[in-house]
Amino acid sequence: MKKRTGAWAWLWLVAVALNAQTGPGPDFWKGRLTEKETGRNADRKLRRTDVDAWRRRVWQAWRQAVSEAPEEKLPAAEPLDSARPYLWHLPAGMEPSAEMPFYWGTKGSDRPAEGWPLFLYIHGSGPKAHEWAAGLSLCRMFDDAPSMCFIPQIPNEGGYYRWWQRAKQTVWERLLRQALASDTVCPDRIYLFGISEGGYGSQRLASFYADYLAGAGPMAGGEPMRNAPPENCANIAFSLLTGADDYMFARNQLTRRIGEVFDSLQRQMPGFYRHRIELIPGRGHGIDYRPTTPWLKQHVRSPWPKRFVWEDYAMDGRRRQGFYNLVVNSRPDSSEEARTRYDMRIEGNDVHLTVSRVDYEVTSRDSVWGIEIGLLKHNTPVAGGCVTVYLSDELVDLGRPVRLFINGRRVFSGKVRPRLKHLLNSCATFYDPRRLYPAAIVAEW
Repeated sequence: MKKRTGAWAWLWLVAVALNAQTGPGPDFWKGRLTEKETGRNADRKLRRTDVDAWRRRVWQAWRQAVSEAPEEKLPAAEPLDSARPYLWHLPAGMEPSAEMPFYWGTKGSDRPAEGWPLFLYIHGSGPKAHEWAAGLSLCRMFDDAPSMCFIPQIPNEGGYYRWWQRAKQTVWERLLRQALASDTVCPDRIYLFGISEGGYGSQRLASFYADYLAGAGPMAGGEPMRNAPPENCANIAFSLLTGADDYMFARNQLTRRIGEVFDSLQRQMPGFYRHRIELIPGRGHGIDYRPTTPWLKQHVRSPWPKRFVWEDYAMDGRRRQGFYNLVVNSRPDSSEEARTRYDMRIEGNDVHLTVSRVDYEVTSRDSVWGIEIGLLKHNTPVAGGCVTVYLSDELVDLGRPVRLFINGRRVFSGKVRPRLKHLLNSCATFYDPRRLYPAAIVAEW
């Protein structure tokens, strides 16, 4: 193995971390990566005219690191019509002896110049072999070509076992990391959808990983909104189709209420919260699943939104470290049940961040299951945290001074200089070729 030095040694250490159960994260580098280990070169200033060249160098080094990391890999894609099953293992410390079979295949004869759109389909909660086989048949039929499809089988069954639980989260992050590093997938055309239990799962995962997605399409679902905050979906296309007579677990009531909330959010933030949420007349749990992918594939991700809302919450005990261009270094409240709302708005070279504690008030429940239907959120400004706000010329003019306001108070004013370390850190945090940020502001409030 070749000896790696300086910034490239840092990227190699990042790759080695991929073998950890939870993948790369702050717990790995905290206390391990010193300035000496990263090399003096990592703190070097960059000319704005050189940023794109450095982005390419960092991304190529990251791709090499991911390809050499000791973890199970995505296979070479085959046409989905002839695709064979493959297998990934879940982290043993989270879920012992758990295996996730999957199909990984393409539809359409020609790969688009910008890369394949990626469609991740998750199945319902019937017998898993039957559901997986049905999912493969449906995905072959869906109108989404040209596309790349990832079609997993849920590892286990029974009890309260779901697609969004912590061990499965590590699989979705591995998929995103490897698919993006392959450079065969279009980073701005990733879609997540599913049916029934897969509808619930895709709704939860869409809210949790919205910053990676162009769109999400749960079907025959209707997740209680505490589990999948709609606010996080400001910059994706969101489709939810449910039978009007799908009474089980109040799916029709929840779908109706979710539609009302998305309508309200869209009125509050015109141009955001693109959605199609419908109750299909005369249908129960079985609906026509074909309309979802043609609607989703029209939409492309905005990787650098100048407005987003992120409700930061723990999903099965795990949290995201960041969202779009924001990273949380320390939270105002670190307890597992705490929820914090980050509302970022960029106007010219002014960055406004409002940070609030989120408290829920239940206003109605369904009469049969006792499931929360109506919720009010109370957002209270909160202090005592630390964030990193990553910046680039796609978000602000780095040639001019930038001002950062948190909860109305100016916490930074001045030039933000591009540095190599910000490209490295944002690459390791988001592993997204569209989110390699050359500049950053670290702020406490």
